[in-house]
Amino acid sequence: MKKIFLFLTAVSLLTGCSGIKVSSDYDRDANFTAYKTYAFTKEASELPIDDINRRRIMDAVSTELTSKGFSKSDQPDVWIDLKLKAEQKQSATSSSTPYGAGYGYRWGGGFSTTTINVENYVEGTLFVDMIDVSKKQLVWQGRATKTIDPDSKTKDREYAITQAVKQVFMQYPPKK
Repeated sequence: MKKIFLFLTAVSLLTGCSGIKVSSDYDRDANFTAYKTYAFTKEASELPIDDINRRRIMDAVSTELTSKGFSKSDQPDVWIDLKLKAEQKQSATSSSTPYGAGYGYRWGGGFSTTTINVENYVEGTLFVDMIDVSKKQLVWQGRATKTIDPDSKTKDREYAITQAVKQVFMQYPPKK
């Protein structure tokens, strides 16, 4: 029974992350092994969202950077900047239901009804920028995109943020 519960828990966690799309890009000339310290930019600290979610994002980024061997510093090698983009999207699906009579090949009448379902949703993208302090240029950017559920529970929001940031940093350091 315990094994079944653990299996179901693992499956539900994996499916919860499946809606996150991640990508990254980087400067081929950057020496990523030289970067050991970081600090957040002023703009990241003033990310235009509520304080709770800003702190969740920054804490998740700090956790991932620490796991990559970084430490926070007043004299950083890189600045970490954060940006959010929310985009209103719409999807439409249609389905046809035939009804009526038909009597053989190419003969007979019939009708169908078509139903169109329209769904409005918000797609959010988190950008994590790593800026070389000495060169003052972007050297790495990670992005996570997911449909946002404004009615999600606190633990679901925390989990989604943590998983999005974790998946972004799976692509750091870049494989040259």
